[in-house]
Amino acid sequence: MAYMRLGDLLIAAGAITQEQLEEALTIQKQTKERLGDVLIENNIITERQLIEALQMQLGVDFIDLTAISIPLELAKFVPRAIAKKYNVVPVKLVKDELFVAMSDPLNFVAQEEIKAASHKRVVPMISTRRATEQAIGTLYGSEGTARAIEEMKREVGTSTPDIVPVQMNQTDAGNASAAPTIRFVNSVIERAFLERASDIHLEPQEGEMVVRMRIDGILRKILTVPANLQSNVISRLKIMGGMNISERKIPQDGRAMVQVRHHEIDRRISSMPTIYGEKIVLRLLDKSGHTITKQSIGLEGTDLQKYDALLKNSSGVILIVGPTGSGKSTTMCAMLQELANEETNLMTLEDPVEYVIPMEKALIHQREIGRDVVDFPQGIRDALREDPDVIALGEMRDSETISAALTAAETGHLVLGTLHTTRAKDVPARIIHAFPGDRQEEIRGLLAANLVTVSSQMLYRSGKETWLLREILTNVAAVAHLIREGKEEQIPSYMEMGLSQMRTMKQAMYAMKGISERERERLLKSLE
Repeated sequence: MAYMRLGDLLIAAGAITQEQLEEALTIQKQTKERLGDVLIENNIITERQLIEALQMQLGVDFIDLTAISIPLELAKFVPRAIAKKYNVVPVKLVKDELFVAMSDPLNFVAQEEIKAASHKRVVPMISTRRATEQAIGTLYGSEGTARAIEEMKREVGTSTPDIVPVQMNQTDAGNASAAPTIRFVNSVIERAFLERASDIHLEPQEGEMVVRMRIDGILRKILTVPANLQSNVISRLKIMGGMNISERKIPQDGRAMVQVRHHEIDRRISSMPTIYGEKIVLRLLDKSGHTITKQSIGLEGTDLQKYDALLKNSSGVILIVGPTGSGKSTTMCAMLQELANEETNLMTLEDPVEYVIPMEKALIHQREIGRDVVDFPQGIRDALREDPDVIALGEMRDSETISAALTAAETGHLVLGTLHTTRAKDVPARIIHAFPGDRQEEIRGLLAANLVTVSSQMLYRSGKETWLLREILTNVAAVAHLIREGKEEQIPSYMEMGLSQMRTMKQAMYAMKGISERERERLLKSLE
């Protein structure tokens, strides 16, 4: 089958002109790169425009690989070498048809090799190069997980599912010949680490256990485990966390420290009884030294200017809010590393400590709730006796903590805190209504006087890349007045006006660069 000319297709679709094609071909002769890559790298066409043109001309469906879970068993139909050579990945099998995601659906040589290897009819689908590369890494990096599941199935055939093998203990973690259950658990954790997942969810359902990971703030289904294997997996995790494996009717918490690719990973493990068995959630915390900068968290332009101005405050409350997995802790870590110097006494209270901050420029005293101090309010009271300049709170989750934080700010300290709220505009009301009616007037006064800024952040991921959007509420005089008078519902109108570089999440969305109009419309709907 002849290889179709990409340039002719793009001209027919009206995506490029003949002159642009000739320019790209001249560059291609020098670089030896694929024509599509040349067009994208030289800003002649965007990747999205390329995909849309190919969809229209070839009738090939687009697939967002970031939104699906690829069954592990599909790896056997397309050898790893072919997948990497042609940047292709199998996505589903329907009878005798193997659907394959390709960054170049015009590559019929690749299709013929896949057909020969799989003995299936190949149905090409188009995906972005980056998404395909990530999917290849995920799928073929999980082959060990698939083998472990098959071995577990064979083991269960000759043993009682509820019995945990005797060799399942903490010392087996790095043993290549360890029990299949151990290798399965280790491979899942390693995959989570490689995909930079913050959490792993193991969720028993009728007939199976679903494994999901929170990646870039979104829970994604990764794989399923047969129901008759879930007991061994759950028992293994409970053993690692020092939990009682015989107790299945009450929630439990545990923790374990392991090494994954030379990184120390602290795993916080919690169990919760459900009608189909115990649900397990693992929080993954990389304890290795981190150097997180303001550039690494996506700050640029006016955001960077606002960030630098914030850190010049010597007192008040700065809040970072957003949903789970939106990067609140990462942003706070960057701020703390920026604030650290020899003249600053910096103290943190966290539950748990997510980042161990290097003490290169100053001593940073990090304390963990439940281990170093009883709770947040007591920790704040203790910290105030240590002459702090900056107090950072992992989460302001109750009225006592909020009250203690506002009091600390009132006495001349800079307080950084996170709050689990999606929008900045909702924070004042959320804080005030955390208190009984007879204290709300007092809290209004403290909040109006001491709040500096609320920054709400959310992650938006397309097949090509991830954007970090920030909504900013600055406590200018007009906003402080609204808080004192109980008129918080009027705050969004001042944010829309852009006073003191304030903005809403919608305004942040409209300022995004490199996003197609279709994606922008999709994001806008999610914000409404």
